[in-house]
Amino acid sequence: MKTTSVTIVGAGLGGLTLARVLHVHGIHATVYEADRSAQSRAQGGQLDIHENDGQRALAAAGLTGEFRAIIHEGAEAARVLDQHGKVLLDIPDDGTAKRPEVLRGDLRRILLDSLPDDTVQWGHKVTGVRPVGDGRYELTFADGATVTTSVLVGADGAWSKIRPLLSAAEPEYIGTTFIETYLYDVDERHPATAEAVGVGAMYAFTPGTGISAHREAGDIIHTYVELNRSAEWIAGIDFTDPTTATARIAAEFDGWATELVALITEGETAPVARLIHTLPDGHRWDRVPGVTLLGDAAHLMPPSGDGANLAMFDGAELGKAIAAHPDDIETALTTYEKEMFASCEAFYTDAREVLDLCLGDRAPFGLVDFFNVTADAVAD
Repeated sequence: MKTTSVTIVGAGLGGLTLARVLHVHGIHATVYEADRSAQSRAQGGQLDIHENDGQRALAAAGLTGEFRAIIHEGAEAARVLDQHGKVLLDIPDDGTAKRPEVLRGDLRRILLDSLPDDTVQWGHKVTGVRPVGDGRYELTFADGATVTTSVLVGADGAWSKIRPLLSAAEPEYIGTTFIETYLYDVDERHPATAEAVGVGAMYAFTPGTGISAHREAGDIIHTYVELNRSAEWIAGIDFTDPTTATARIAAEFDGWATELVALITEGETAPVARLIHTLPDGHRWDRVPGVTLLGDAAHLMPPSGDGANLAMFDGAELGKAIAAHPDDIETALTTYEKEMFASCEAFYTDAREVLDLCLGDRAPFGLVDFFNVTADAVAD
């Protein structure tokens, strides 16, 4: 093994991809993760893995075969409905699309399985970090333990504990909240809703209010109810009382088709509100010795299908940069950050545009036009 050792905070897809690419190149890394184990919590729904970033990252990690084995066939189908359940656009999965769908949990599993057993240190919640001189940093964990490192990577998401070493920027609420629900055994227990959603993704939007749902393996529909509402409005809903919260959310969909509202009212898990935050567009920082960021810690933006792909690509590119300069970490981090800043800048604009297509004044027809233009571009 090469002597360079890297400390990574956060065992999400980006941090694990970095650890795996370093391992491929014979470089040791330790990942500190707050979760008690890999099974401590659900890992979210399906992800479409893009050719130009996510798939390239998995190739750099040597995991293309493992990735292909977990693809959810047929899941790239998509349809757009109006609020009355009328199908405005129906795109089949004909096997030619280039963004195959996988479950986030399955993707995380293949990354974890590819690493030595002691790479991830579970149950290590970082509560503080401080520079101790000469480009070295001391991490403090919730149990009071500490560790010192000279190569520190914050892969710890939106509310990163590492980011303040580099930037004063803080995430800001954008005025949109996604509320997560699930339906199980949908073909048998919720047939009308299952038919409305179809075999892949379903989008039903009006300006400021909408529902996106995705058919997942195991006869599951995973739903995000999307609302442009103030933080105060969301705070006024008591999510500790699932029945009352569900009724309050469903009230925003008065007049919608019953099979669509059922995605809310018949949900079999308590609704979970996820307020959407973003860092400033084009967020960047000046070079600080020995530390950098990747994924949402570096460039949190509204969800548009790019976040996980960018995090994995960051991890792969940073890993390759360190492998190319194992004895000159500053050159490695400078090279990585320069390329990451340039490549991510356009994604902020894209993310806002996608959100506007879904919930803006032209919803749902802006999204229909977007899918049609995209299909035409692929055909050409």
